[in-house]
Amino acid sequence: MRRLFIADLHLHHKRPDIIRAFVILLEQKAPQFDELYLLGDIFEAWVGDDGAPEYLEPVYHALRKLAALGTRILFQHGNRDFLFGQAAATRLEVTLLPEVVRLESEQGPFLVLHGDQLCTDDRDYQQFRTMVRDPKWQQAFLAKPLAEREAIAQQLRETSRSETANKTETITDVSSIAVSALMQHEQVDLIIHGHTHRPALHHRQNGDRGERIVLGDWDREGWYLEMDTQGIRLYAFILPVGEKLQSELRQQL
Repeated sequence: MRRLFIADLHLHHKRPDIIRAFVILLEQKAPQFDELYLLGDIFEAWVGDDGAPEYLEPVYHALRKLAALGTRILFQHGNRDFLFGQAAATRLEVTLLPEVVRLESEQGPFLVLHGDQLCTDDRDYQQFRTMVRDPKWQQAFLAKPLAEREAIAQQLRETSRSETANKTETITDVSSIAVSALMQHEQVDLIIHGHTHRPALHHRQNGDRGERIVLGDWDREGWYLEMDTQGIRLYAFILPVGEKLQSELRQQL
């Protein structure tokens, strides 16, 4: 089983270089893998399946083409695209995943998740997260006109940026206690997540054992993680890209 993981692309019309790089990855890299995991915040905002941005049509086409080639595409919600629903998933031939997924590999069982649920020291954010993940809140929000939803989403993003700028790195990073507790509860020694935009390989996450791999956000660089029988490798490439991805190995396990 060959798996590819990415997160935190934050696709937006203001960053056509990221859109293009994602399409190139879907066309050149992803077909080599059995499964592609999209671990949240793939989109800068998703206000409902009826508001799917038209400027992302090249991405939609590339996803459908990849699925037709036989790669299974799995989508996990992030804090920016938690309203990506079944209608969009069906259209793009993507399988929606729960918030936390336990998988098996040659390296043993492991978890994949977006990662924001591990930032338990940020109590204000966790309260907000609980609110917007509530099905009743989502139903009420999706009942609003599209233009109103887009305006609300824009205001929420601006508020989030302002509040994050005033918080310490410790608060906005994952909690070591939450990580250890999750590993113990799920009986795994490996977690893969995104969200924090701090790509790294962390050791001893549960006593004297346990690894945690953090995927990078796509900004000045793009990031992806490969997993196969040979091990686990974290790569980065400079944005914008040329005709082909020129990747550099950053971490391996």
